[in-house]
Amino acid sequence: MKFAPKIFNSHPKTDGNFFEGMKKILGFKPKDIGIYKKAFLHRSLNKRDENGNPMNYERLEFLGDAMLGTVISKHLYKEVPEGDEGYLTKMRSKIVSRKHLNELGKDLKLLQYVESRIPKSHFGENIYGNVFEALIGAIYLDKGYEQCERFIHERVIAPYVDIEQLEGKVISYKSLVIEWCQKQKKDFHYEVYEDTGNDEQKHFAVKLTIDDRVMAKARATSKKKAEEKASKRAYYALQDKIESN
Repeated sequence: MKFAPKIFNSHPKTDGNFFEGMKKILGFKPKDIGIYKKAFLHRSLNKRDENGNPMNYERLEFLGDAMLGTVISKHLYKEVPEGDEGYLTKMRSKIVSRKHLNELGKDLKLLQYVESRIPKSHFGENIYGNVFEALIGAIYLDKGYEQCERFIHERVIAPYVDIEQLEGKVISYKSLVIEWCQKQKKDFHYEVYEDTGNDEQKHFAVKLTIDDRVMAKARATSKKKAEEKASKRAYYALQDKIESN
């Protein structure tokens, strides 16, 4: 007696919710769901493939970062024919800034799919952008360049990229202030100084001095943040002079 061959579902029940979630986010059916699962594996799991190589989202994040940069660069090259290399580089940096990628990851609610031994409440903001880039890397491996480009256009470029608006968006006030000081041959330096703040969490107090004049002071939970905050205050104090050059 011949028996009809048993048909196995390529997406078992354990993968059902994940597969449907990915299909909704991507706008198409994944071909190899296993690639997308890797995009959400945190290194704390210490998972390895059959060859002993580590399995986590970091390699896909590297690939996704490159694909995102390529697609955004191509879009800017076509849309802004008058833009020189420096302009195009600045615009791309604004679009793929860590803050922007984190917002995209949050909008897509990607954190719910991350597998980790670390409680999700312990992750920093960058986890959202990291897995968003890993997801793009997975799309490229699963579906190729054209589908990857289409996803980036639909999820990043169409809803968020407005050239005129981006032209007025400052990425780093510190970079602007330093660039202006260098052009004007002005001496400047950032200095951490004593602060008697009563916050329970440690804060750094930074002052920005330009030509021996203290232009701004700021406090934040890291030296980098305090420097950026002080730079922003200095920028607005010097805005007319900076923008006239």
